[in-house]
Amino acid sequence: MPKTSKYIFITGGVLSSLGKGIASSSIGLLLRQRGFSVTIQKLDPYINVDPGTMNPYQHGEVYVTDDGAETDLDLGHYERYLDVSMSKQNTASAGQVYYDVIMRERKGEYLGKTVQVVPHITDEIKRRMRAFDGKYDVVIIEIGGTVGDIESLPFLEACRQLRLEVGRGNALDVHLTYVPYIKSAGELKTKPTQHSVKTLMESGITPDILLCRAEIKLGKDIRQKIALFCNVEERSVIEARDAETIYEVPMLFAKHDLDDIICEKLHLKRSRRDLDTWSRFVNRIKAPRHVIEIAFVGKYNKYPDSYKSILEAIIHAGAINNTQVTIRWIDAEALTKENAAEMLDGIDGMLVAPGFGSRGIEGKISAIQFARTQNVPFFGICLGMQCAVIEFARNVAMMPTAHSSEFKKNAFNVIDLLPEQRSVTSKGGTMRLGSYPCNVSRRTKAFVAYKSQHIDERHRHRYEFNNDFREVMVSKGLVISGTSPDGRLVEIIEIPSHRWFVGVQFHPELKSRAVTGHPLFVSFVKAALQLHQENL
Repeated sequence: MPKTSKYIFITGGVLSSLGKGIASSSIGLLLRQRGFSVTIQKLDPYINVDPGTMNPYQHGEVYVTDDGAETDLDLGHYERYLDVSMSKQNTASAGQVYYDVIMRERKGEYLGKTVQVVPHITDEIKRRMRAFDGKYDVVIIEIGGTVGDIESLPFLEACRQLRLEVGRGNALDVHLTYVPYIKSAGELKTKPTQHSVKTLMESGITPDILLCRAEIKLGKDIRQKIALFCNVEERSVIEARDAETIYEVPMLFAKHDLDDIICEKLHLKRSRRDLDTWSRFVNRIKAPRHVIEIAFVGKYNKYPDSYKSILEAIIHAGAINNTQVTIRWIDAEALTKENAAEMLDGIDGMLVAPGFGSRGIEGKISAIQFARTQNVPFFGICLGMQCAVIEFARNVAMMPTAHSSEFKKNAFNVIDLLPEQRSVTSKGGTMRLGSYPCNVSRRTKAFVAYKSQHIDERHRHRYEFNNDFREVMVSKGLVISGTSPDGRLVEIIEIPSHRWFVGVQFHPELKSRAVTGHPLFVSFVKAALQLHQENL
């Protein structure tokens, strides 16, 4: 293990959503392929303790780690690219930082001092930044938000201080910026990048490398201009063009020798990178042999980042099956029993998405009835699995008023709260969160997919299968193919007479990785491809 880690800070300017998470993940992948141990942290300047209570339309999906941290979706990118599991130490928000400092002040730990942003808040941020010091060769730290944001200032100050403390050659800043193309003028404009770098320098940080997002190629004259006005070497002005797939970004960075430049600046011994396996994975995404269509039934469809990990897991599974999976977005609120056949006609498979609240529930149930009766491969995740249980109870087990107590309390709540959840009043961090073990029954589709009787999957939910109805549901043909080790919690349900009908209480998408995918998604896409080929 190294005595001290090297630090790479990823900052962003001009505007949000430029792709700092993809840039961080891509740099991490390139360094791992050179043999270095790497981890990535995400520091978010918002005051929320975590994104667990945020609206998906504002923040996208909530990504959950093995140890139950509710985090930003960028941690999903880190895990998918690096093929490692992150933890609570890989993420922090301003809310967490301020909360911890205030709690220490209340306990008298500051010995009567005036508690201030500098040094107390910045010291706490630096303490979190150094959580992995000496445990990895390289620690990549992504600072959320955009330089110039008021809430980002303490994080940038902590970054400046830590760079000074570890010394030149042990830390660098990679600044992601935007070079817009003005179509009417027919030219790229560097002024936004200049202003972004100027703002960063006002915080005492001079960027070492610029990643310039642009729609078209950055010519040598543009890179020279940016280098001159931003005080950066010309070779360190790296073009970051839009790619066909986000998984192509590491290869594009490699073409510009980004990892070579980083290794040189951080005095890391350079070894040969090996991107052959990654390249084959990307080629299967870009040039697949087959094309299928999956109906994606959800209620946050207007903002696809709400389902980011599911969509990436589908891409992984598609590549493994040499198949492009096109998505037919189905608004659960717009779907009814009457229009289901029309809206779902010709699909090769159906995925019913997770979520919270009563909106769109009847639409999801109607969609599931279509998939079950038409023998279309079906995959239900979390709430999608619960809706499948409700649909089966209503239309197969002859309980027409079956429901979840989350939406309607009655005598046939086949989905209900566990006793320990009924007294919970606080919303944040109180669900069943993180990784839990599951025992998988043999001779089931789940076992065929996993090839194991013992698995671990991540959860984020409150409501569970109501065991009061287990016996009657099983007697009507529902198979409970996965349970908690003590048998108390239902984790996986199937209909064995169906082509492929699987519902899971957990979130398998959170453990899907680029190149290797996730067993259930791979099996689901394979079943959908088989149906497609039969219908040709």
